[in-house]
Amino acid sequence: MGDPPFSSPTHNMPFSDSPNARSKSITTAELDTFGVLNRHAVKNAAYQVGISEDKGTRRTMEDAHSFVVDFGGVRGQGFFAVFDGHAGKHAAEWCGAHFHEYLLSSMKRLHSMPIPDVLNQTFHDVDESLSRMCEESAGKIHSGCTAVTAFLRVEDADGHQSFLPASRQDNDDIGSLSSSESVGTPSGDEGSSKKKARRSLTGSRIRNAFKSLASPSSSSPKTGSPKATPRSQSPSSGKSTAEGATITIPPSAARRVLYSANAGDARGVLCRAGKAVRLTYDHKGSDKQEAKRITDAGGFVMSGRVNGVLAVTRSLGDSSMKEFVVGAPYTTETELCDEDEFLILACDGLWDVTSDQTAVDLIREVEDAQVASQMLLKDAMANHTSDNVTVLVVRFKNPRA
Repeated sequence: MGDPPFSSPTHNMPFSDSPNARSKSITTAELDTFGVLNRHAVKNAAYQVGISEDKGTRRTMEDAHSFVVDFGGVRGQGFFAVFDGHAGKHAAEWCGAHFHEYLLSSMKRLHSMPIPDVLNQTFHDVDESLSRMCEESAGKIHSGCTAVTAFLRVEDADGHQSFLPASRQDNDDIGSLSSSESVGTPSGDEGSSKKKARRSLTGSRIRNAFKSLASPSSSSPKTGSPKATPRSQSPSSGKSTAEGATITIPPSAARRVLYSANAGDARGVLCRAGKAVRLTYDHKGSDKQEAKRITDAGGFVMSGRVNGVLAVTRSLGDSSMKEFVVGAPYTTETELCDEDEFLILACDGLWDVTSDQTAVDLIREVEDAQVASQMLLKDAMANHTSDNVTVLVVRFKNPRA
């Protein structure tokens, strides 16, 4: 008999004995989702989300995904992500369940920082937590994952959110909008988790490690993040309250900005007036810039793989290679306009066999986001992809239309 399944009691997300990653089940609400992870809103006037996945020809499924409608308690905001695991499912599955909580925590702590810097810090915090997870499980959890994330934010012309109530502008209650069903703000103590790491390895200890890691750490912000691009202007708003959660309804004149961040070769592509606009950067061993960074750090790239092992040069997790395979993301900031039709987030299982423009052309006339994601998945399978495939499509609606 081995150790019992790893679990995170705080979030009711146990790691089962199955080698396949699982994402939180998708549910549907009429309008108010209350920040619940992977819950559609039928009457969402800002966008529609569709997700399709398949393990393809691989023996196991190591991808995970997540989305949150009205992210951070602001009507029309959204968080979307795809995580592509390797060397096991655990990093991807854990990120699918908890990355959005770390972003909320970073937004609360670093509310005066530009969003690209907040995303950069979130990637750092998540990467650090996955490394602690590996350490506290005595190496039993050693996997990694690539990540592509997008945060659709509603904001003023100057990048602020003056339409929020005063307490919300300081993000005092943003934690109450955590995206875990029937669970409040994550709470945990990094110091106590380090003490646990010195105890004997037992099933109970591993479960405790996951319990503490489900909570964003209170690490201090780092410097050197990408600069934010110029922003634009806005008025005031209304509120919608239900089930104890307050949803802020921004003014119609507020602008929508899409912030993206990725590590590895999971990719985000925006369709603007029918043209594919890549929002991410493929971090691969075949990239000269990335290869130079690795050799400068004392590593090497052989046959396009870092130290002859890993094909991607940036990821979350992979703690044994952290000296070379960093978790620092590539970030972009894009103000959405009427010409922006939809966003595709997908792992390399799609992009290995489909170009950005081909993917955009395939689904441009498809109004239903779920049908669009299924079409991209089927196209990848028809083109004989050799990897897991996860496709997330966000079809934008014009809130002023």
